Amino acid sequence: MSSDTVILDPTTIHLVEPSPELFSSASGYAGGFLAKDWFSPSVSVLGALSFEEHRRLAEEHGGREKWGYSTSTCVSYVAPAAARDSQKRGDDWLRDGTSRADAAPAVVLDSLSGKTPAWLRRADGDRIELISDGSEGTTAQIDPLLLCRFLLQECVGRGVRLHHPAKPISVVTDDNKEGELSGLRIARAALESSSAETELLPCARLVIAAGAWTGEVFRALFPESALQIPVKSLAGHSMVLKSPRWHAGLEPNGCHAVFTTHNEGFCPEMFSRLGGHIYFAGLNSSALPLPDAAAGKAAPYPEDLAQLRLAAKEILGSGAEGEDNNDLEIVREGLCFRPVTSWGTPIVSRIRDRDLGDGVTTRARAEGGVFVAAGHGPWGIALGLGTGIVLAEMVQGRKLCADIGGLAFDGEKGYAN
Repeated sequence: MSSDTVILDPTTIHLVEPSPELFSSASGYAGGFLAKDWFSPSVSVLGALSFEEHRRLAEEHGGREKWGYSTSTCVSYVAPAAARDSQKRGDDWLRDGTSRADAAPAVVLDSLSGKTPAWLRRADGDRIELISDGSEGTTAQIDPLLLCRFLLQECVGRGVRLHHPAKPISVVTDDNKEGELSGLRIARAALESSSAETELLPCARLVIAAGAWTGEVFRALFPESALQIPVKSLAGHSMVLKSPRWHAGLEPNGCHAVFTTHNEGFCPEMFSRLGGHIYFAGLNSSALPLPDAAAGKAAPYPEDLAQLRLAAKEILGSGAEGEDNNDLEIVREGLCFRPVTSWGTPIVSRIRDRDLGDGVTTRARAEGGVFVAAGHGPWGIALGLGTGIVLAEMVQGRKLCADIGGLAFDGEKGYAN
């Protein structure tokens, strides 16, 4: 029988992270593209709040220098064959179901417009359309790994306790108070939870924000619940590249987000960053198995990386059309798993006590509760800061500064059959 080491500090915020490497999935391998007004109605207020929080944080903490915050010009690149079909656009995938769906037709740019990226290979008959002008202040770019490291440093500096690597094992309830949630039992990831000494964290309010693993964590902590948190994973391969045609000091047109299509059937997306890197991604799959969170960084699939490298060479390489020369340097390759819901918007909600399973209750109102924040899809970094604000307000029982009623989860869609 295991014994618990009780950490008696009930006013402290505790972060429990099982992965041996921090930010080894979507938070560290994301594109870092930010938008203010590209979202569906239920997310639009949260999107605007989060975008302004990104701007404020960067202004107050030197975000340009610390995590590459910069305005960004967004364009859709249409290859020569597709340019003959006026209905096909490089950003079709992100227009579906968002405020971009009914946006006015994009403006076709020429190479002298001052808004086209010099690092993008051009071909006769292609077309570049302006989606969002960086001077409008509604789109921006960051390096998400650097931002996440900054945020964690700030949290720890303010007294947040990080348990890493550690795994949540079970919740603890107070039988004298009708099974009221009173703690969270964790074990260091290197130890076998069935026999090792565990730690008990006092806990009346529990937030589950485990990305694509959120459903697994909920099932482990509340095994008697019939509720299924409907968050699945969307796997995405990506590369970080260096090109001699992109550097913030050499490229007068600044950072760009480029959306296009490829003849292999996927939609590449490219984001130039202030540090001289270009993020290249867009090869996604919902069929790849979700690895164990405690296993750390996922190993990319060689065949998918090969396909991504070929596309990057064709779109960003130095050679003219049909040539093989390539002067791109691969800085990093990776595979991450983004959390998605079937209806396309995230869950930011308190879970009802009756959905926690037999014998588990929580304190009323701001004194307790179990909360879930997950399912942000490709917009996790863009919506992350705003989500943090409203989630903190929700947990503390304060008035919410953004209407997220459309993101509540009442459990009706999440019961096991």
